[in-house]
Amino acid sequence: MNARPEATLAQRKRQLVADELTEAALLLLVREGFDAVTVDEIAATAGVSKRTFFRYFASKEDVVVRFLADMGTDIRAGLAARPPEEPPSEALRHAVTVPLAACVGHSDRALSVVRLILGTPALLARFLERQARWREDLAVELGHRLGLDPADDLYPRLAAGMALTAFDTVLHRWTAGDGAEDPVELAARAFTVIAPALDTPAAR
Repeated sequence: MNARPEATLAQRKRQLVADELTEAALLLLVREGFDAVTVDEIAATAGVSKRTFFRYFASKEDVVVRFLADMGTDIRAGLAARPPEEPPSEALRHAVTVPLAACVGHSDRALSVVRLILGTPALLARFLERQARWREDLAVELGHRLGLDPADDLYPRLAAGMALTAFDTVLHRWTAGDGAEDPVELAARAFTVIAPALDTPAAR
């Protein structure tokens, strides 16, 4: 009877340590710069050993990318939750707005971290690598939604790529403007541009 509660406590403890490591890393990296901070400094700030750090993360890049790790899941879930009769452009716009709205809710922190990621080649490479996976997931979800096979039909991957390009463009515009513009509003404007291509019947 005790196994399940113990597992829950272990998961909570692991999550707590991971959160503390992430917060320590973000604090240092945003303040000092990515290349200036070592794993030892992150571990010391979080109050854990270097060995403990490597139980949770393979590198300091992984700590930062964790900040955005759930974005792809949120985007796909957001698309899956949209009404089936909704035009693709609307469904995809609402989907990419999910993580953007979360950024608005933590604007100062989110802005600093997104700027760090976009401005650090090693982190940007990891972020783009993750976006490639998101594109495949979105293509599958969009194919399911429209009854198209991404292996045979060009539309799902093209549409997913366009949506993520809009998402990426919004992040760059948001950070370049120091957060002065609402990323959700920027996304709406971006999708106004690409909606005709996404919703043209001939494209599908």
